Amino acid sequence: RRHVTTARVDHSTADDGVEAPSGMLPAKKPLSKRLDAFFSRLSTRNNFWHRACSLIWLPYAFRSGISMRRLDAKTFTAVLPYRRFNRNWYNAMAGAALLGNSEVAAGMFLFGECGSDYTVVCKQMKYDFLRPCLGPAVYTIRDGEEVISTVKTQKTDGGEFNIDLELEIKQILKKRGRDLRVGRCAMTFHCTPKRMIEAKMQRRKEAAKRRGE
Repeated sequence: RRHVTTARVDHSTADDGVEAPSGMLPAKKPLSKRLDAFFSRLSTRNNFWHRACSLIWLPYAFRSGISMRRLDAKTFTAVLPYRRFNRNWYNAMAGAALLGNSEVAAGMFLFGECGSDYTVVCKQMKYDFLRPCLGPAVYTIRDGEEVISTVKTQKTDGGEFNIDLELEIKQILKKRGRDLRVGRCAMTFHCTPKRMIEAKMQRRKEAAKRRGE
């Protein structure tokens, strides 16, 4: 007599998009992808590693001295120091420094929420200059809790998405004993899973190969 045993097999999706039976280890990612994910996570771990990674990949942010501070799970700020590199000829914070570091501050916040599996790119930015900045500038994400909730929902869907962010920029003036708002910034970021970018590049390579044949 022939004995046949049947078993239920669950499937999980591997990194390359090929389904593998459960219980089997997924294919190991190439070293370049593992290093990319490692340094991406490292750059958002704390301010020290953000500065260290900025020295290589964001030299402007490194020289400006911007530092990231997550006060709690819902509150994120970034501080741009009042140093010579960030000031203009009449000793106020340069508009280019305030504008450029707005993208750095918002991008780091969003990247920290999306994780190392996403690429985050700024598509549009609008900055309103309200008054001269004569001290360190503090960037604060408006409605951070709502933004975090939106990112989690979009990540669950698994596709690429756009998200709007608003920043309030204030200056720290110890003599006045209060923070004065110096600007507002509205931005739109496009977030794309890296697996989708890799799949698109692979399709382009295959299309180019077919044309060459």
